[in-house]
Amino acid sequence: MRWLNGLIAILGVLYPVIVLMGLKYLEPRWIGLLLFILIMARLTLSRVVRNNLQLLKPALWGGVAIFFLALSTMVLNHEMPLKLYPVVMNIIMLVIFGVTLKSPPSMIERLARLQEPDLPDEAIAYTRKVTMVWVCFFAVNGLIAAFTAIYCSFAVWTWYNGFIAYLLMGLLFAGEWCVRQQVKKRNQQC
Repeated sequence: MRWLNGLIAILGVLYPVIVLMGLKYLEPRWIGLLLFILIMARLTLSRVVRNNLQLLKPALWGGVAIFFLALSTMVLNHEMPLKLYPVVMNIIMLVIFGVTLKSPPSMIERLARLQEPDLPDEAIAYTRKVTMVWVCFFAVNGLIAAFTAIYCSFAVWTWYNGFIAYLLMGLLFAGEWCVRQQVKKRNQQC
């Protein structure tokens, strides 16, 4: 089952490229069907969502939103709903991370506790701030994804949502890792 999760994750990352290439050979409705299958498989196989009722509701609402994007693509046979998928994914992530700020532990604290179950108070405060940074990232990234979907060519949309957005995520991960090392070092000296 892990290989299937991995395949679904890879297809999700490659989604903009798949849409761009797929529209050269297929009608939008068939790519909408692929999107529907992808999101249903992702929701069904997601252990994080199944094991955490607090995250289940936003994930299900997101699944419903993506279902309607896929359905509208299939019915209207138009590509615009396909271009809105990254927007919806950013909204889902923003809501999931945001919900954990309102009802702790924060998302980053949950992830940190997978490696270090006994976090000190300073680490809990830090993980909350990092979760806020990710909420801001998903908000801005979602707005840019919406702009590219509405106003830009398919090539620009694909470049941003299939490459630049992931590059920015990687830079945020790397930058946070560097900051975390400095914070750990500073807290160990005290």
